[in-house]
Amino acid sequence: MKVSDFIAEFLKKKGIQSIFELSGGMITHILDSLNQKTDINIITMHHEQAAAFAAEGYARVTGLPGIALATSGPGATNLLTGIGSCYFDSTPAIFITGQVNRHELKGDRGIRQLGFQETDIVSMAMPITKACFHISEPNDIPAIFEKAFAIALEGRPGPVLIDIPMDVQRIQIEPEFFQTDIITEEAIDSIVLENLIQDIKQAKRPLVLAGRGIKASQCQKQFDLFLEQTKVPVITTLLGLDTIPFNHMQRVGFIGSYGNRWANIAFGECDLLIVLGSRLDIRQTGADTKFIEDRKIFHIDCEKAEINNRVKGCKAIVTDLNVFFTKFQECTANVSFDLPNSWMNHINDLKQTWPDTKELTPKGINPNVFMHSLSSQSKKARAYLADVGSHQMWAAQSLELNKNQHFLTSGGMGAMGFSLPAGIGASIALNKEPVVVLIGDGCMQINIQELQTIVRNKLPVKIVVLNNKTLGMIRQFQDSYFESRYQSTYWGYDAPDFAKVAIAYGIDAMTIENPDEITNAVEWLWNDDNCTKPQLLQVMIDPHTNTYPKIAFGRPITEMEPFAKPIAMEAT
Repeated sequence: MKVSDFIAEFLKKKGIQSIFELSGGMITHILDSLNQKTDINIITMHHEQAAAFAAEGYARVTGLPGIALATSGPGATNLLTGIGSCYFDSTPAIFITGQVNRHELKGDRGIRQLGFQETDIVSMAMPITKACFHISEPNDIPAIFEKAFAIALEGRPGPVLIDIPMDVQRIQIEPEFFQTDIITEEAIDSIVLENLIQDIKQAKRPLVLAGRGIKASQCQKQFDLFLEQTKVPVITTLLGLDTIPFNHMQRVGFIGSYGNRWANIAFGECDLLIVLGSRLDIRQTGADTKFIEDRKIFHIDCEKAEINNRVKGCKAIVTDLNVFFTKFQECTANVSFDLPNSWMNHINDLKQTWPDTKELTPKGINPNVFMHSLSSQSKKARAYLADVGSHQMWAAQSLELNKNQHFLTSGGMGAMGFSLPAGIGASIALNKEPVVVLIGDGCMQINIQELQTIVRNKLPVKIVVLNNKTLGMIRQFQDSYFESRYQSTYWGYDAPDFAKVAIAYGIDAMTIENPDEITNAVEWLWNDDNCTKPQLLQVMIDPHTNTYPKIAFGRPITEMEPFAKPIAMEAT
C-alpha cells in the first residue's frame, strides 16, 4: 500500500470525517489519496493558520483530534499559532506537514537550507506540542500514526506534529492497523477524597470552579451529576463558560480579570473551593493569590505540575476528571448534601447589586445588553465562537448559553483571528448547523479571507462584528497609562465597512448603530429565510466604550474598576 493511501485510510478508520488544509507541493500525495480512497471532507482554507484554527474548532466540538495539513516551509510555519493554541487550551490535534525529499534534507551540513522550502518544523513546534515526529523510515508510519493519536488524546489532550518527506509519502509499504489503548485509570488517595466529601458537607460557602478540563475530558454528563448531587454553586473560567447553562440555578457567573463582579466577590468570600480542570492562571486569579489561599482548596487536575503552581496550599487530586467523578459517585452513593440557602441567596443578592448591564454607560449600543439580546434569541445556534479582545469579555460576561451550546475562544494563546476559521471547523463538525462568530474589527481583518471558505462550503455561520474602529483593550490601556496616545490602535474613519466587504463575498449583511435596532437585527439573523445561510451583522460600538469591570492593578480580584457604588446604594 502506498504510504499516502495508508494515511488516508487510517484517518477514516479513526472516525475523522473532515480535515483542513491549504494545498502545497509537499502534501499533494496525501490530498490525492484522501480524495481517491476515502469520503473524508477536505476543507480547503486560504491560510494555514486558518486551517489550524478550523481543526481546533472541529476538535473541541467532536472530541476527536482535529486534522490540519500544510506543505513545507511557509505552509508549516503558518500552522504554529494554531498549534500553540491547541497546546495551551488542551485541544487534541494532529498536524501533518509535508517535507522535502529525504535526499534534499541538509542533515548535519553547516548550511541553512538544501531543498527548496526545507524548514526544520519539528524543532520549531516541539515546545508547543505533546510530541513531534519526523519520519525517515516509511515502515514506521503505522506505529507513529497510532502513537500520535493516542498521545493527542491521553491525559491532558494536545497537538502532535508529524513531518513527512514527499518521497516517503509515495513509497509502498505493508502496513498493520492496530489499536493503542489509552490508559486513564489513576489511583486517588481515599483519605483526600473522604476529606473532600466531609468538607462539602460542612462548608457554609462552597464553590466549584469549572474549567476547560471538563470539556477536554469529555465528562460533561458526569459533571452535571456531580452538581445535582452536591448542590454546590458554580463559577466558571473563560474556557469553562459552556459547562453550565446560563439559567441553571447553581450557576454563579464568570470569574477572572474581566469577570462578573458578583462572581469575583463570591470567589473571594467562599470557604471551600473545588477546582475542576482549571490551572488557576493569572487571568483567573489576578496577580495577588493570597486572598484565596486562606480557605480549603481541592484542586483536581490530570497534570500534577499545575497544582500548587501559583495558588499554594491546595489539596491535590491528580487524576483524569472521568476517574474522579466515578470514584466520587462510588464513595457518595449513600451520602446526601445540603447547601445552606443563605449562601445562594447572598449570591443572588450580589447579582442584583452588581448587574453586568450597568457596568457601562456607553454612547449608543451597550455591548453587554446586546449580548443578552443576541443570545436570548439565538436558540438555533449550536455554538458561539468569540475572538480575542473587548468583545470576548463582553460575551463571557453576558451571553445566555443554553444547555448543549458550545462556547469556544482562544484562551492561553489569546490569538486574534481565531473565531472565523474556528467557526468553520465547528459548523462542519456540527453537520453544518448554525454557529455564531463574535469578532471585533481588528480580529476580523486577520483571517477575513475565510469568508470565501464559508460561502464555498455553504456554511450557516452568523458573523457578528462589534466594530469600535479600534483595538479596544489596548486603547483602554493607553488611556490608563499613556495619556491617551493611541499609537497603532485607533483607525477611526479609515476602518472598513465590513457589511460591504461581506456583500462583496456574496454574504448578506446589515449594520446597526442604535439600541432600538437590536431586536430587528437579531430577528433578521434567525428568520426562516436566513437561518441556513451565512450572514454578517455589523454592530457599531462607540470607540471609547471600555471593558468593565476590570481587576484593579495591584488589587485582589474582588476589587474591580470602576470603583462604583452598588445599584442599591445609587438608588438611595
